[in-house]
Amino acid sequence: TYGLPTILTNCSNNYGPWQFPEKLIPVVILKALGGQSIPLYGDGKNIRDWLYVEDHVQALLLTAIKGNVGGKYCIGGNSELSNRQVVEMICSVLDEISPVSKNYSHLIRFVQDRPGHDYRYAINPSLIMKELNWKPSYDFEIGIRKTVSWYLSHLDWCKSVLDKSGYHGQRLGG
Repeated sequence: TYGLPTILTNCSNNYGPWQFPEKLIPVVILKALGGQSIPLYGDGKNIRDWLYVEDHVQALLLTAIKGNVGGKYCIGGNSELSNRQVVEMICSVLDEISPVSKNYSHLIRFVQDRPGHDYRYAINPSLIMKELNWKPSYDFEIGIRKTVSWYLSHLDWCKSVLDKSGYHGQRLGG
């Protein structure tokens, strides 16, 4: 309408350092480390494409510098996984780098799904890959290891954020 030189981007689910602890990956890490039940919605088969946050930032910078004005780019991690796969991978990484007497996966508990919870979020990043020669640098296995390690070394930050926010692991969003 106003001739602004805009570029639109959409992305898949981001994960990595500094994510607010009510999101799936930080919740799983913190609940597991606390020996608490790890909630998994429904049957755990909901699918998401996961994008490591550093890859997202790089894609945003690239689109801002080299993207076509008026262009629309989908940014995805090429890592479609079920929530159950994600939770089990986190537990497996924790078993390796912060072992306890039992595997963390014994803490997984299936809970009632949120009303209207989408079954699948998918994104097709082929345009940004083809047009701007971008692709994610991190596959999920590497990114989740970095993420779990980061949370392990920043537990004080997590506690501070949780205390300041008043969020203590309760279910949000219905």
